[in-house]
Amino acid sequence: MNSLDKTQSGPTLIGMIHLDSLPGSPGFTGDFQHILTHALADASTLVDAGFDSLMVENYNDVPFFSNRVPAVTVASMSRCISAIRIAFPTTPIGVNVLRNDALSALSIAQACGAQYIRVNVLAGASVTDQGLIQSQAADLLRARAAWQSKVRIFADVGVKHAAPLGSSELAPVARDTAYRGLADALIVSGLATGSQTSKADLDTVKKAVPDREIFVGSGVTLNNFDPDVADGFIIGTSIKTDGRVCSKKARQIVVRRNHG
Repeated sequence: MNSLDKTQSGPTLIGMIHLDSLPGSPGFTGDFQHILTHALADASTLVDAGFDSLMVENYNDVPFFSNRVPAVTVASMSRCISAIRIAFPTTPIGVNVLRNDALSALSIAQACGAQYIRVNVLAGASVTDQGLIQSQAADLLRARAAWQSKVRIFADVGVKHAAPLGSSELAPVARDTAYRGLADALIVSGLATGSQTSKADLDTVKKAVPDREIFVGSGVTLNNFDPDVADGFIIGTSIKTDGRVCSKKARQIVVRRNHG
C-alpha cells in the first residue's frame, strides 16, 4: 500500500511543519511574513533531507478550539500551504487543523492542492483539554463526496492528549474508524506530543485493520526508529532544534530508513 504515491522504498516519512502562531491566536506577533519564512524554510529542509511528504498544522495556536476554527485561521493556513505547494509542486502535503476541524482541513487541502488531511477524532468521542471532541465522519465524508475530492483522510486511533469516551480497546476503535468512519489510513500515537508509540498498540491496530496503512504518529527518534513496524512515520519534535527543523537530524532519520 502507498497512499502518497511515493517512489522511495521503505516506509513513508512525513515531516511536520509546525506553523508559528497565526493571526487570531494569542501568540501571534503581528508579522505574517515571518510565519511564511519559517514554514518555507522548514519545508525546504525536510524536502532536501529526503522526507517523502510534509504535514502542516497550526501547532502554536494554543489554546485550541475544539471544533471549528475562525475564518482567519483557515485563510492563514491556506496562504502558508499555497506558498509551500508553489515552492514544492511535487511533494505530497497534508493538513491538520487543530484541534479537530476536519471540514476546514478538507477545504484547505482541496483549494491548495494538498493530498491528505489528518483528523484527530474521526469516529467516536474523546475528552480533551478542549473539552469533548466528537466524530467528524458524517459531515466530512459527505463533503468530500459532494466536492468530488480525492483528498485522503488519515485518522487517529486513540489520539494523544485525549481520553476516549466508551471503549478504549484499540481493535474495535480501529475497525470503527476504518469501516464506519471510512478513514483511508490510521495513525497510532503515544499519550502526548513526543511520547513514543507502543509497538503493541501498532500490532493490535494492524491486526484489526489489515487493509489500511498504519502510521506512527508520535515519539519517533533516531534511537527508537524501527522502519519495519509501520507503513509510515509522522515526525516532528525529535528533528527540531529551537522550534525549527534541523537538517542534520532530519537527514539522519532518512539515512536510517534507507539503510536499516
